[in-house]
Amino acid sequence: KSVVMTFVPDRTVNTAQVQFEPPLAGVAEQTTVPLSGGECGDYRATLRPDFSDPTHIRFAGTYPAACLEKVWPLAYADPKSYAARAVEGMWLEIGGKLVGTVHDGKLTTSPGGVATPVFEVTSPTLAEVIRDINKYSNNVMAQQLFLTLSLPARTPGASGAATLEASREVIKRWWQERITGAEAPLMDNGSGLSRNERISVQALGRLLQTAYVSPQMPELMSSLPIAGVDGTLRRNRSKAYGSAHLKTGSLRDVAAVAGYVHAASGRRYVLVAIANHANAGAARPVMDALLDWAMKDN
Repeated sequence: KSVVMTFVPDRTVNTAQVQFEPPLAGVAEQTTVPLSGGECGDYRATLRPDFSDPTHIRFAGTYPAACLEKVWPLAYADPKSYAARAVEGMWLEIGGKLVGTVHDGKLTTSPGGVATPVFEVTSPTLAEVIRDINKYSNNVMAQQLFLTLSLPARTPGASGAATLEASREVIKRWWQERITGAEAPLMDNGSGLSRNERISVQALGRLLQTAYVSPQMPELMSSLPIAGVDGTLRRNRSKAYGSAHLKTGSLRDVAAVAGYVHAASGRRYVLVAIANHANAGAARPVMDALLDWAMKDN
């Protein structure tokens, strides 16, 4: 239930074209945003988006021209109406017409109480999924992955649907079994857009240390953006070019970075920094300086 927004700057008219996929019927979408100068930085915050009204998608800010083309997947504000809006929107786009209304109801199951699938698709491997999530900050995919954690934990007689609450319990048990000396994080929906999730710098550091000695370490590290090379860190201007695998995070009043740094000495360090402040974005140069300091290793 996501909307994928693609921003394509056009300097000749000083605006960025905004493309939405899929088209949602009954939703007014702002299709252009003024361009601004300066570095790319946190373009999502610069856009100053307003997604509070499911029938309107607005941007009160600007789009940095230096960002070039960017793709931003976002969970739709009204998931219950998403399917109906998406089907109608795509049908109208190809010249079709729909009449009548959409009704919610229980699915009629076949004998034995099991619904017959209409269509099935095989998921990419977990290593591929987390690469897309971490390299490009795909919060929609992160939330869906979080939900899958509770699928194997279903109890007999359960409805069969994964839930956020059950996934939170899976994370809690996993943390208690594997992480010592740090309080478990407070989880919400598993995405980077939640304002209700909490984790300390110490806990995040312990998590990264535990992951580093696990058999899955290569897959996790390769999924993280490389400073100055790819993903959301492609335009990072620190001196740690190619020497750090890091995940950044930003919301209004929050800025964070965490991951691994390959220092000049050959040692590898865990790096974590979180800023909670009304002007948290101003901490980015400090975080870059911290990264440079860790890389120099002296």
